Parts: sequence; C-alpha cells; structure tokens
Amino acid sequence: MTACYLGIDVGTGSARAGIFDAQGILLAHAKTDISLFRQGEYIAEQSSEEIWQAVCSAVRQSLALARIAPEQIGGIGFDATCSLVVLGENGAPLSVTSGDQTDRNIIVWMDHRAIDQAERINATGNEVLRYVGGAISPEMETPKLLWLKENLPATYEQAWQFLDLTDFLTWRATGDLARSVCTVTCKWTYLSYENRWSADYFRAIGLEDLADEGFSRIGTTVLTPGTALGQGLTREAADQLGLLSGTPVAAGLIDAHAGGVGTVGASGPQGDLTSRMAYIFGTSACAMASTKDPAFVPGVWGPYYSAMVPGLWLCEGGQSAAGAAIDHLLTHHPYFPAAQERAKTAGLSVAAWLGTQVAAAGAAPQAIVEHVKDLHIVPEFLGNRSPLADPHAKAIIAGLDMRSDKQAFIDFYLAGLCAIGYGARQILTALAEQGVIVDTIAISGGAGQSGLVRQILADTTGISVAASDCQEPVLLGSAILGAVAAGTHRSVHDAMGAMSRQGEIYHPAQGVVAESHKRRFEVFEHLQKTGQKIRNIGNLS
Repeated sequence: MTACYLGIDVGTGSARAGIFDAQGILLAHAKTDISLFRQGEYIAEQSSEEIWQAVCSAVRQSLALARIAPEQIGGIGFDATCSLVVLGENGAPLSVTSGDQTDRNIIVWMDHRAIDQAERINATGNEVLRYVGGAISPEMETPKLLWLKENLPATYEQAWQFLDLTDFLTWRATGDLARSVCTVTCKWTYLSYENRWSADYFRAIGLEDLADEGFSRIGTTVLTPGTALGQGLTREAADQLGLLSGTPVAAGLIDAHAGGVGTVGASGPQGDLTSRMAYIFGTSACAMASTKDPAFVPGVWGPYYSAMVPGLWLCEGGQSAAGAAIDHLLTHHPYFPAAQERAKTAGLSVAAWLGTQVAAAGAAPQAIVEHVKDLHIVPEFLGNRSPLADPHAKAIIAGLDMRSDKQAFIDFYLAGLCAIGYGARQILTALAEQGVIVDTIAISGGAGQSGLVRQILADTTGISVAASDCQEPVLLGSAILGAVAAGTHRSVHDAMGAMSRQGEIYHPAQGVVAESHKRRFEVFEHLQKTGQKIRNIGNLS
C-alpha cells in the first residue's frame, strides 16, 4: 500500500489539512474556520480547544475527499502561527484575558499587548538580543510571558505549560512535550547553536522563576523539525482525527517556516537553497533567507541555527500586516461598499475581485506604474517588524485626490500591493548590506497565489519570483516533515528536493518600470522617516 503524508496548518483564520503522495502531489485538502477574538487595537485571542476540534474536522474532511484509508497515512506534520498557548493542570486551558472567557487561552501572534514589556526587555541590552536583530518584538513569547506575570499573576502562577501553538498541537497529538527548534529558537530566545536556554536572559528581564524551575514550563527537550515524537499518535488523538494510533508525528514548524520548507529547496532552475528567500504572503508576511554562516542583520530576526532547514542559519524578516494590511486599507476608500457588493455577488473577497478587474483590463507593469504614480502608501497599520523593528509605526497615505470611482479604487489597491513590495525590498536591502544576497523570492501563502501579486512583487523588489507547482506549499512543507518522521526520507533537505518543485517564474520588468519603482521606493522610505518625525513632534507636545 502506497503511503501518503498529512500536512496540517493552523493559520490565523482556519485550520487546514492536506494529503500528499510520496512525490509531493496534493491529493486533497480541506479547512475549518476558527475564531479570532479582538479587543481594541492590540488584543487578539483564540481558544486551543476550538483549534484542536477544527484540526480534527479538517483532517476528516481531507481523508474523505482523498478517498484513502487511515492506514495509508504514513506520517503527519504540523505547523501553526507563533501564538502563545497557556495550559493549566492536566492540560486544561487557562484564560489569558481579564474577562470571564475562560476558553480564550491563546495570545495570538499579532497581539501587541506586550509593547511596554518588549521595550523594557530591549533596554537591558542582553546578549541574547543579538539573535533577534537587536530588538525583541512584542509578537514574541517572552514579552507576552512577562505581561502575563505582571497583569494576570494567578494565570501565570497556575500555568502547567506555556507552549507555542505548533508545540501544543504536537503535544495534543502525541502526549510528547518536546518543543521544536523552530518555535523556541525563533520566538522564545532558545539558543539552538548552543542547545540551551540563557538563564541570564530570563533573570535579567524578570522571568527568573522560569530559569529557577529549569525551564520545565517552556521546554526541556528541544528537537529538530521532522524528528519523530514519542510513540506517534495516541489512541485518543487518533480516534478524534480518524487516523490510526502510532502514526508517526514530526516535530513541527511555525506556519511561515513550513512555507519555506515547501518552497526554498524545490527542484527547479531559479536559484538554490541559499540564494532563495522564502516569502510567505498571508495575513502577515515573512521573509526568510538561509545562510551557511550566521549573518547579523539589524532589525531582522536571527540568525537562528537549524530553525527552518537543519544545518543552516536563518535570517527572518517580516511585515506585521501584509494581506491584512491590504484588506484594511481597502475599507478606507469611498468605493469600498460598492466593491463589497460586487465581490459578494461574484463569490469573492474584495481583494480577489479587484484582481479579476485588473486582469480583465490586461494591466501590464508599465500601465500599473502609470496608475499609481501619484499615490504613495506605507501600510504599517501594525507597526514595522523588519528592518526598522518599530512597533509604534503607523500607516501613511499620500497623494489622494477627489476621485471615488471604480478605477480610483483599483489604483488604490495597486498602490497598496506596491507598498507591500517596497516593504519586502527594504528587507532585501538590509540583508544585502550584511552579505546575504538573494536572487530569487520563493513565494507561498494565500495572498501570494495571485499572478498579479507575484509580478508586482518581482517588479517592486527587482528580484525574480518563483511560484511553487503545488497550490498549497505551506501544507506541503508540513507533509514533508511527516515524510521525514516516517523514515521515507533521511532528512528535511532530501525530502524538499524530492517532494517540491518550482512552478512559474516571474521576472522583474526593466527600463522605465524598474526606474519608476526605484524612485517610488525612495518615496516609501522618505514617508517612513516623516512618520517617525511626526510621532516625535507629537510626543513632545
């Protein structure tokens, strides 16, 4: 019986499952939506129990669609957002909110409640901060843990385990509390190149109790992604998922890093493993480059050893809002209500409907720069993650006129997409200044499936963009882990080459288009600096 591999991905809005054959061909995939609870500008919470039930639903749906028996699943890989899960005794959820919603036990990656804690941690100047680009982000887990300790001390004290969401899922599946090198290195300050936590760091920032406990609540066993966990699926988890107990389960990945595994090692002509930058364009965007030696890039997280591809160092940049920034940006235009109605009639999101309108008009790269020439946007609604590491940054729109028709709305959308590309260009520039040279952007993520988005990304960055031949490369990245855990492939590196392939290549336009984007990028950075100055003036008043 031919084995298949199951990739499970938990994003911000849904849990998804995909089944792949040994060649990495997608046989079926399904999703189940999950709730996101927002309170004000900074608070975002979820429920781990709801997420687990959604995972079970998506897996059962995918099995039915693929028409395969549970015994055909040879291995399972998980990935998820880098959100903080808090569990009490016996794994019961502990609330992370001040209200009475006890099931809300996850502080979501995009939650910025811990800005003050992050700033105080950065003020320590601890050596560990060198490995997060010089400044820790409120999206990471130690500022969130410090926030819990200071604001919800009963929850903090009662907690049995603090886990990244991926590690929660693998624990729920196997009963094994081992953490992934990916999660704890990238988001918890684990020093993977030395295989240790820094007790000095935790004592310096006010989390000395975690060090005194021997880090028992945040992970004492840390494994490389793809390593088989425990005895595989427990009987309870297997019954809930509709699979067989004992099925191998791999140590997992953060969702963006699964997109990297699904794309950067693909067989194909454009670039290679160390010249390709994985760009995962979803609600947020992650930009990840692998190097043989550590590269310290200001404002870019890392370098992280073996956090994505075992044996290589990882530089991780990102944009806190990308797809979400475009969606939010569009709501500010007067044509949005009309577009919303048209999109609903077509069964599309507003952004997807706009993509069809641009495609119908046959807008070439030169036409796009003509449409957006007077309109400039910095879509930093959730601050700047990289390379400025400025969580206080705000969005800026310059060049609006009185037009409110459909074409003006399309131009607004195109200017927003260009702005996302300029943010990626800024990260590429920071990498290049430290000797990390990228010749190919390997794109994945839901917002990156559009040919229009891919071409604009190539044009705005000046770098070729390589799509995957798989429509779900993030799920493929997790399935690759499952194939490694099953022993089908000796390593993640081998599995990437065997199970992933490049698809269409989008080359950047040259000539007047390239020159226009170069000048627009200069405006983008000028607006960022102007925004910083405006904030400074306001703070003095």
